[in-house]
Amino acid sequence: MKKVIYTKVGGLESIEIIEHQKEIVGKDEVRVRVHRAGINFADLMMRQGLYGASPEFPFTPGYEASGEVTEVGENVTKIGLNDRVIVVPGFGGYAEEIVIAQNRVIPIPNEMTYDQAAAIPVTYGTAYHMLVHLGGIKEGDAILIHHAAGGVGTAAAQICNSYGASIVIGTASSGKKDFVESLGMHFVDKNKDDFVKICKENTGGKGVHQAIDPVAGKHLMRSYKALRNGGKLHCFGASSAVPKVKKSWLAAFKMMIDTPKFNPIKMMKTNKSVFGVHMGTLEDDKLFENHLRELSKMMVAGSIEPIIDSVWRFEDVRDAQKHMHDRKNCGKIILDFSP
Repeated sequence: MKKVIYTKVGGLESIEIIEHQKEIVGKDEVRVRVHRAGINFADLMMRQGLYGASPEFPFTPGYEASGEVTEVGENVTKIGLNDRVIVVPGFGGYAEEIVIAQNRVIPIPNEMTYDQAAAIPVTYGTAYHMLVHLGGIKEGDAILIHHAAGGVGTAAAQICNSYGASIVIGTASSGKKDFVESLGMHFVDKNKDDFVKICKENTGGKGVHQAIDPVAGKHLMRSYKALRNGGKLHCFGASSAVPKVKKSWLAAFKMMIDTPKFNPIKMMKTNKSVFGVHMGTLEDDKLFENHLRELSKMMVAGSIEPIIDSVWRFEDVRDAQKHMHDRKNCGKIILDFSP
C-alpha cells in the first residue's frame, strides 16, 4: 500500500509517495481501503511548518477520507465489513489504506458518493460547527463569508441558505464573481471592495450576525468591525501567512504581528464574541459525529450538496496542492486513492 508523506518543512518538493507495511488491526479498530481523501488549506500550512497542531516530520497529512471497510477488530460493533464510510483520522488520510479506531469512522448513506463523503468532514463540519453549533444561526440572519468560493465557504453558503439566512455576503477574487453569486451570495471583490462598509449598508447600518474568517492578520479586526452588537466572529485559519507555494517567513511573521488581541472588558460594550475553530483538535468525538450525521441527513434531503472543484489521482498530489496554492479552486479538491 502507498501513502503520501511530508518529508520535511518545505514546498511541493517535500511531498513524496512511499510504500508502507500493512498494519495489524486492533480489537477496537477497522481497516479502511481509501477511495477518496480531501485536501484542505491546513494541509498546505502544515507542510510549510506554519500550523501548530501537526505531528513531527515526516508524517502523512489528511484530515478526512472515504472508503470501504475491509477488516474489523473483534470488539467492533458500530461498523461492519464492506460498509461504506467517512473516516476522520486527524492525520493520515492521504493513504490507500487506514487502520483506525471505530469511533473515528461513520457509515454513509447509499445516496452519498465517495467524493461527497470526503468533502463533508472538514469543510461542512467546520461550517456547521461555526454557524449552527456556536453561532446559533436562525432565519433572517446576515452572514459574512470570506474565501466564499473555497471548500468551507461553499459549505457555509449552503448551510446559510438551508437555515434561511436573509443576507449572505461572500468575498472572493473578481474571477469567481459568477460562481459566488450562483450560490446565492452577495459578491464582494476581496481586492477592491470595502466589505465592512458593504456589510453595514446591507443591514441598515447594524452589521452582520456572524462572520467566518480564514485569513487572520489585520483582516480579522475588519471582520470584527463588520459585526453588529451581539455578533459572532469565527477564526478558522490564517491564509495570509501562506501567500505562495514557497514558504514566506515574512508573511507568517506579519500575520502573527497583525492579528489583533481582543480585550474581553472592551468587548463587553458590544457583546461581540470571538471563536477560534479547528475541528482537528476538537476532543468531543461525539459532538463531531452528531455534526456529520446531521449533515448527512441534510445532504440526503437535498438541502446541501458538496461542490467538488476537481478530483486528482493521488500520484498528482503536488499538482493538486499547487491548484489550491494558486487559489484556483471553486469548491473542494479531492485526491483519488481508489484501486
